Amino acid sequence: MREPQSLARPLSLRAYRAGAAAASVLAPAILRARARRGKEDPERLGERLGRSSVDRPNGHLAWLHGASVGECVSLLPLIGALRDERPDLAILLTSGTRASAEVMARRMPAGVIHQYAPIDTPGAVARFLEHWRPWLGIFVESELWPNLVLGARAEGARLALVSARLTRKTDAWRASPAAIAAMLGSFDVILAQDAETERRVLAFGGQSTGRLNLKRLGAPLPVDSGELERLRAAAGDRTVIAAVSTHAPEERLIAAVARDLPGDPLIVFAPRHPERGPRIAAELSQALGPEAVALRSAGEPITPATRAYVADTLNELGLFLRLTRLAIVGKSFGPETGGHNPLEPARLGAGVISGPAVANFADIYSEMAASGGAIIVEDGAGLSEALATLIGDEERLATLARAALAFAEDQEGQLGAALAVLRPLLPKA
Repeated sequence: MREPQSLARPLSLRAYRAGAAAASVLAPAILRARARRGKEDPERLGERLGRSSVDRPNGHLAWLHGASVGECVSLLPLIGALRDERPDLAILLTSGTRASAEVMARRMPAGVIHQYAPIDTPGAVARFLEHWRPWLGIFVESELWPNLVLGARAEGARLALVSARLTRKTDAWRASPAAIAAMLGSFDVILAQDAETERRVLAFGGQSTGRLNLKRLGAPLPVDSGELERLRAAAGDRTVIAAVSTHAPEERLIAAVARDLPGDPLIVFAPRHPERGPRIAAELSQALGPEAVALRSAGEPITPATRAYVADTLNELGLFLRLTRLAIVGKSFGPETGGHNPLEPARLGAGVISGPAVANFADIYSEMAASGGAIIVEDGAGLSEALATLIGDEERLATLARAALAFAEDQEGQLGAALAVLRPLLPKA
């Protein structure tokens, strides 16, 4: 690592550091209490205090950090590109949630190390940085922890904020403009996720290096090919519609619409939170009849009478999306809103239908709809009309699916452009 850099912290960040140091005496007890509630991994609490559980590999190390599952998964294409570019680099991924650790244990490339990120106290951060000594630190979206960011910069790490996302909530930083300016000024590279974020970065005194939205990138979700063939045989010739990443009460809305659709389609429900599966199955049984609903986690099979298949298992979304050419993407009809990423189904050749509340992915949905790969409807009546039209018109359904796949494939060029910006931050080979 290069020589540590002396950074002047504004008064607000010095006060934050002092407060975090004072609170650190309570941190072990707080973490143990969180572990009892299932919020922390009890076997790895030391990592949250900066006490790493594995040895550091020799050589230069690139460190990537995401808050939770979505951010970490979005980093996978970048991790792959870095490994292709510089196979000599050790790669460390940190995150803050148990769910992210569990998912990444299955999805990280071999050799990538996962650790829980240290809590943002001076002692925990110092222990973490002393052990790992990262040459490059890459933070994703809005993970701006002052002690972690400024500490890494002070130790000489090159820093990048990629797929940066600053929203109206971030305007709270305006109360301390010197603090946000110091934070953003610690990054060598800032790649904004969208135009709104780029405008906010500049308004807060940062420098925009370009654009990158990691949510637009990614490999097709994995699949068990044997299980896929089994489910295809069970579905037979029926049209399959996947309702993915749904939130209550979207399942009831979709089931009510499906009840009146022609051709007896099979609706596969893959809720965002699989633990809701039994509750969803009970609700759908009341709406459609018990014989019309099957729950995957209970081992219930798809039969000719099944109209709703509740796919409440983890890491099988790639399986269910391959059963269909049409996906309804949830968190878009309310009351929970913001939308989920439509590119996951699109990469597998499934056209997308969504409700109107997609603020978290507004630019992607707008562009995808303009390309012909997505349909945005306003409510249940609009959903009913769109589904009836597509199910009754094979060519229109095929056109929607082809356009969705083409749009997803067009997004991959962003990764090469981002890597070109990050390349100067890498150590010399």
